[in-house]
Amino acid sequence: MVKGLIFAAALSAACVGACAAAGQSGKTNAPDIRLPRIFGDNMVLQSGPATPVWGWAPRGRTVTVTVAGQSGAAKADRNGKWRVLLTDLRPTREPVEMTVKANSTITFKNVLIGDLWLGSGQSNMDWGVDGCVDAQKEIADANYPQIRLFAVPNEAKGQPRDDLVEGQWVVCSPDTVRSFSAVLYFFGREIHRKTGMPLGLIRSCVGGTAIELWTPASAFPEFPDPANIAQEVKRRDADYRASVSGRLDAIETWVKETRIALKTGKPVPQTPVWPEPPPDGPAILYNGMIHPLIPYGIRGAIWYQGESNGGEGDTYFQKMQALIGSWRKLWGRGDFPFYFVQLANWLEPNTNPEGGDGWAKCREAQTKALSIPNTGMAVAIDVGEAGDIHPKNKQDVGKRLALWALRDDYGMKDLVVSGPLFKSMRVEGGQARISFDFVGSGLMVGVKKGLDPTQEVKDGQLKGFAISGEDRKWYWANARIEGSEVVVSSPDVPNPVAVRYAFAMNPEGCNLYNREGLPASPFRTDDLP
Repeated sequence: MVKGLIFAAALSAACVGACAAAGQSGKTNAPDIRLPRIFGDNMVLQSGPATPVWGWAPRGRTVTVTVAGQSGAAKADRNGKWRVLLTDLRPTREPVEMTVKANSTITFKNVLIGDLWLGSGQSNMDWGVDGCVDAQKEIADANYPQIRLFAVPNEAKGQPRDDLVEGQWVVCSPDTVRSFSAVLYFFGREIHRKTGMPLGLIRSCVGGTAIELWTPASAFPEFPDPANIAQEVKRRDADYRASVSGRLDAIETWVKETRIALKTGKPVPQTPVWPEPPPDGPAILYNGMIHPLIPYGIRGAIWYQGESNGGEGDTYFQKMQALIGSWRKLWGRGDFPFYFVQLANWLEPNTNPEGGDGWAKCREAQTKALSIPNTGMAVAIDVGEAGDIHPKNKQDVGKRLALWALRDDYGMKDLVVSGPLFKSMRVEGGQARISFDFVGSGLMVGVKKGLDPTQEVKDGQLKGFAISGEDRKWYWANARIEGSEVVVSSPDVPNPVAVRYAFAMNPEGCNLYNREGLPASPFRTDDLP
């Protein structure tokens, strides 16, 4: 299901601990303590009242964490795990050091305290800065020492992992930004430019992957599950447990024979093969690429995914509920911000007024996901490319996501964060009048070319509106802006009952914007299957 993600069998827990201790970022004089790989030189720690630092140490060992004038201590539990919660970290403009001390000391250097944002999804989130419009200029200009980048390695796992196989923080520069997620970088750059806040950006994404791969197995029984994913997860878990049970006798025999061999000087018998959880199916990318990050302090997440679920409608909304709800629950940071990209236009432009093809219903499900608390959506139907599923204009996508964060998380309350979103329809005199949220300073006919700001088309004609009567026959409609509404009509439909706008795989040419230059989201007023 996910090419190139199946790794060899895991090392034993003891070997993992020793290898990770040897490879831990920062300087240490002995490996009696270990932290996950997400901690390292050049990292950003989340500011605020609840910043966890955790790791492993010998049972009962006291571990002390000190950074930016704060200290906290904790004892390793019976499983060798410890966790310190720092309660008042303030953003820093200059780098600091963090020390973690037990019998030995680990020192992390060039650390900043600011905000952390996680970027996840599939290939359009993974798409690097080097593949964007004006790539060489963007790379050359990427001198932002207060932005730090962390790329999570691709790894699919059948069970949740405690740590990553590798990874390190790097300072944002022309040398490090080239292959980093463009959407995440442009999102973070916009926030940093507007606020000056030090930022850590964590990229965790894999091309060609479905949303259920990023959702923990525990989520599916808790949310609507029309695809019956919970049953698949339950079956896989039962199969794995059965395979483990079937190997216990062999393991117990090996232990007895090994004890005898060690006492008598005989050769130690070969270790039996231990069954691995299947590295495919639901939750595998959550297990390998999200779970190891939890509970590292984050401000929020951005998400660009849906192409692999593009044939779905309401089920995708339900899956987004499961993903967002479960991540928030497991992180334990409340309803942290979650901002996502609505799928861009792709393939041949639509010529059928009825629409409904391709990704139309998936975009509708994404819009519905705005009903989930503390979410925001960047509309992208005007920056896609008919011949490329990976549109090169990632700058506008990142900026549109950043608008939500700047308003809701950084106090810029006057920002208009979205293009027009359908609010209501009423019929008067044979015409449908459409009202919108996010009208901003007014509606306009606009055109977006490349990275240039959206331009108003004076006396332009609105395109992409369709209308139908009770017979459910659809016709291209005349549409005009009247104040904060759009009036839609057709001589073929004297008694309209429904309107659709941009409701197609590629609604190229649709041109309703607000005067802030943000495009209207596709919508339909009917609820036909």
